[in-house]
Amino acid sequence: MIEMTEQQMQAFETLDVTPPRIVNPRTKEAFVMLRVDEYERLKEDEYDDSPWTSEERHALAWEAGKHAGWEEMDEYDDLPEKP
Repeated sequence: MIEMTEQQMQAFETLDVTPPRIVNPRTKEAFVMLRVDEYERLKEDEYDDSPWTSEERHALAWEAGKHAGWEEMDEYDDLPEKP
């Protein structure tokens, strides 16, 4: 574990950005600093990154069509689904 310096603690206490961001000066990579309880809470939430099912893809396409104004295209509802 790396302990923060006094200067770092003061900087984090006065930041308006939440969560605070830190940068590795050598690589320019940015990191987000979270309290342990926030990190644990984020890890607990279920995140399903499995491939979408046919039903999920169909539902997404249906929603996208509704937003595009395709409500009147009912003739395409009865087409067989491709595997």
